[in-house]
Amino acid sequence: MAILRRAAVVTALVAAGALAVTGCAQSSGTPAATSGASTAPTASAELPAPFDGDPVTVALVRQSGAGDYFEAWGAGAEAQASFANIDLQVTDARNDNAKHASDLEQAIAAKPDAIIVDHGQTDTIQPLVTKAVEAGIPVVIYDLALTDSEGVIVTAQSDKSMAEGVLEQLIADVGEGAKVGYVSATGFAPLDRRAEVWDQVVADNGLDVVFSTGEVSDSTASDNVPLVDAALKQNPDVEAIFAPYDEITKGTVLAVQQNNLQDKVKVYGIDISNADLEVMNAEGSPWVATSATDPAAVGAAVVRTLALSLAGELDETEVLFPAITITQEFLAENEVTNVTELRAAEPSLELSDVVVADWLPAVSG
Repeated sequence: MAILRRAAVVTALVAAGALAVTGCAQSSGTPAATSGASTAPTASAELPAPFDGDPVTVALVRQSGAGDYFEAWGAGAEAQASFANIDLQVTDARNDNAKHASDLEQAIAAKPDAIIVDHGQTDTIQPLVTKAVEAGIPVVIYDLALTDSEGVIVTAQSDKSMAEGVLEQLIADVGEGAKVGYVSATGFAPLDRRAEVWDQVVADNGLDVVFSTGEVSDSTASDNVPLVDAALKQNPDVEAIFAPYDEITKGTVLAVQQNNLQDKVKVYGIDISNADLEVMNAEGSPWVATSATDPAAVGAAVVRTLALSLAGELDETEVLFPAITITQEFLAENEVTNVTELRAAEPSLELSDVVVADWLPAVSG
């Protein structure tokens, strides 16, 4: 039977009126490719203040990484902003921590109506987030670990549930006590949260971790190939590898194939994109399962979270976006080859009932 599981999450959000809800420190965590033109929904109410006049100015200060996940996230954010009469002013440091800090410093100086900080390194960004809050600028963060989140709205994928979902599949496939490998990096908030789950699953199931390696860089996929290749040459009897970021997963898959181990080694990842789906669907691919959100939908949901807050319709300070676990079997049975088809097969990915209002339906890129 094909498997597609929703990872259990707590979506902490209670709001008034017509609001409907369901329930990478620096990150490079991980998103999907833009998967087709967005279809603008129809609002059933007029835009409230402050969105009913001149455009609301929002600085989106990004620290994105390699891969089409980040492109899709940005497209979703921009599409939702346009619908809500938000002038989204985007900067992207692209893994340059000093530039990210400079971008945020300049955004604060420009005194926008609000700021969204997408990923970042804790020690670099925390002082500036505090500065923005003290200046009276509303701040929403996404996948950024802060030591002090007072006055900040925190949004994130549920990294814990994402890791739990795909690792549950790993255990189901290879069993307790299996020889496993781990490919990741430290110092990135989503990866660190996923690592905590990994450590617990290893302990609970007596897994034999024969190697741990990995890094995040401007060329994460290609840079991990030689690392995993070396590990596989020393441990060709490994049965499964957990690589919890899709760029790392793709590099791991290439290394497995280079060593002709694709029939013996199963790879488990996190995140999904058009490019990822192509890899998973390829004949003989060792990438057998992943756990993911739709990044375009998540980018849009982050903007909605901010918009509802500015409109006075958001009471909570933390919102987690639910994920699903996807297997090769599910993709084959449903003939899924891209993210558009994946959304059709599993509409919950669209987050169409998460942080929405009658005047603010979900839009994705």
